[in-house]
Amino acid sequence: MPDDEIPPELQPNPHDVAFDLARALRAVVGVRSHVPADAFTAPILGTERTGNGVLIRENGLILTIGYLITEAETVWLTTADGRAVRGDAFAYDQETGFGLIQALERLDLPALELGQSSDLGIGDSVILAAAGGTAEAVKTQVVGRETFAGSWEYLLDDALFTAPAHPSWGGAGLIDRDGKLVGIGSLILQQQLAESRIANLNMVVPIDCLKPILDDLSSYGRVRRPARPWLGLYAAELDDSVHIRGFADGGPAELAGLRADDRILAVQGEPVEDLAELWQGIWNVGTAGAVVKLRIARGREVLEVPVRSTDRNTLLKAPRLQ
Repeated sequence: MPDDEIPPELQPNPHDVAFDLARALRAVVGVRSHVPADAFTAPILGTERTGNGVLIRENGLILTIGYLITEAETVWLTTADGRAVRGDAFAYDQETGFGLIQALERLDLPALELGQSSDLGIGDSVILAAAGGTAEAVKTQVVGRETFAGSWEYLLDDALFTAPAHPSWGGAGLIDRDGKLVGIGSLILQQQLAESRIANLNMVVPIDCLKPILDDLSSYGRVRRPARPWLGLYAAELDDSVHIRGFADGGPAELAGLRADDRILAVQGEPVEDLAELWQGIWNVGTAGAVVKLRIARGREVLEVPVRSTDRNTLLKAPRLQ
């Protein structure tokens, strides 16, 4: 992740907030994980991953963004006072993107209370905080709330978008005006402005997505629900249509004979015009293992390609419960 310094004018001032800013920021810790080279996600996400996490229970339960810890073999947490503490990456939810870490030593840090992300409105002032106190926090605003469809079979119905962007966004905590946690940083994106200017903004996973699944994640390391169908393809919107851009090695879509640049026309006979319709159409077929029928255009040909889906979790190195 970038090591850009945050300009002083973007750093929050404790006198401008109605809560104990220093205390709240102590709940944000650094996260460093190592993933084995033979892990399924290693070719895409790498074997050394760094970011942030937020203490949400004083027993050492830390919320982060899941890609930092997926298949992690070791995890180290760094506190604001410079302590390094071992952690256990024991839960990751594919649907929301959240991950959980359990600190394996006492942290003696305050936990951030979960807020209500649904209460946030466009223009609301918030703080996006990485580990390191006020120097690593950004005063920002909610600039959007809308559906976000990722290229990797991922969809959020009500993602949060904030600007100015934080340069160390992964796992950063979004804190509202009451000092409560309302989201976890996931991505940095670019927005086209007038006069060919481009602005960076962060996509944040809203905390309300966590509440229905937190008990399952913290108790079992997973959400107790049937897995969605997963095809192992990457897609993008281009010229008002959806095109395949690549594949997970050895995934169902690649094995079914699909090709990069195939244009996806329909799922189960239902037309597809954007990524959100594609992913929702695949998931509507049933649970993992269902055969998904894709209609694709390849050059001048129109083909019907059945793809037997799978549960992506079966391809990952399993998290460990301590």
